[in-house]
This record gives sequence, C-alpha cells and structure tokens, in this order.
Amino acid sequence: MSSENILRVSNLHVSIGETEILRGVDLEIHAGEIHALMGRNGSGKSTLANVLMGHPDYEITKGTIEYFGEDLTEMEPWERARAGVFLSFQYPQSVPGLKVGNFLRKSVQAVQGDDAPSAREFRAELNAAMEALNIDKKFLGRYVNDGFSGGEKKRFEILQLMLMKPRIAILDETDSGLDIDAMRTVADGINASVENAACLIITHYQRILEHVKPDHVHVLIDGRIVASGGYELAETLENRGYEWLEQGASA
Repeated sequence: MSSENILRVSNLHVSIGETEILRGVDLEIHAGEIHALMGRNGSGKSTLANVLMGHPDYEITKGTIEYFGEDLTEMEPWERARAGVFLSFQYPQSVPGLKVGNFLRKSVQAVQGDDAPSAREFRAELNAAMEALNIDKKFLGRYVNDGFSGGEKKRFEILQLMLMKPRIAILDETDSGLDIDAMRTVADGINASVENAACLIITHYQRILEHVKPDHVHVLIDGRIVASGGYELAETLENRGYEWLEQGASA
C-alpha cells in the first residue's frame, strides 16, 4: 500500500455566518486508506465535506488544507474535481431534462480532460460498472436523480465514482436509504474504487463499515475530532453510542 499523502487538514476552523462549526480539525489521509468520520447530526461532518469541495457559503477562519502538498483552498470547486476530489452528496439534486447517460459521459470528459477514455472505452467501462452495481441499462435513459429512490441515488453516486476515478472520494452518508443487498453492492463499488486512491466515508452508523472496513475511524463532536482508532472504535460506538465521548469532550 502506498504511503503517499493525499490530504492533510491542520487545525481547521470553519464558520458559516457568525456560527463557528469546525473548531480545530486535524486529519491526514494517505493513498489506499479508507477513513470513516462518525458523529451525531450537527457535529460538523457535512460541513467538512463541503469545505473540502469548496462550497462558497463556508468561511475558513483558521488552519490549512493541503492536497498532495498544495493549498487546496486556492482551487475553485471545478479545479478540485479535475484534480481528483470527488464528493458524493448527502441529498443529491435532481436535474430534469438531463439524461443519466449524457451526464456521465460529459462529467467524465470534464473531469479527466485529455485523459478521458474514448467513446468505445467509456462504453466498456460504463457497462462493467453498471453490471457490478446491478444497474439496469434502462437507467441511462432516465433523468438525473429525477424520481429516483434513495437507493437509486446512492447507486448512481457510486457509479459516478467508479467512472471518474478520483484520487480521493468524500462520501457523505452514502449508506442512507440502502437496504442490505444495496449496501453490499455499494460497498463493493467503494472497495474497488480505492485501490489506488483514498476514501473518507461520513456516516452515523457502523453498518456500511461492516462491508467497507476502514483503516481509521474518527469521531467528530461539536466541531472537533475527539477520538480516533481502528474499526473497533466503530464497534464500540455501535454498542455504547456517543454519550461517553461527549461527556469527555465537555469535561
């Protein structure tokens, strides 16, 4: 496994308006690693995901974010995407009128530029990824996220991940709305996509981590990472919840 450093977040403080949400986050992710970020609603998990992707509503008041040693904050969101940063949204937006097949092809071209596959290569990759995710070919003729079930939206996000081949994937609650079979399928897609990349999975629950075994688990409480460990930390949270950590964080 490569030890190449992909992402380093140092003492990150982030506010939206007058409200401080992240209060000194430190996180380092290397190539080939899967990290899980766990915590209750409102702890700042999605804020971190949005900041990494360059959402303009959030203000970084202190700290740094380095991507392959470069200042990520100097890059526009589209530049981050082209550089290999991928964000799967917690609540994907529907785009009526834009067909899935066209969206996928244009997205891959936009992100990969001159390195994008030929039309024939793209079709082969698309067919293989759809088969792996048990997605019917008719799916390509539907409009992006329009009328999709929760599970379909999440499978579509992982389909994008498999085709775009990012260097780091930030997956915001990819496990929401999935039944057991879909969970396993999505997990297989994630595992296949991080062989030469890295992944940050944001979740409330252990269940997806049973199929995507993380190398590192972090717990975010009140804008700070208060505990880090291996998969056993996720198991402890499943059994004990967050209260024991919250008590320590407030002490």
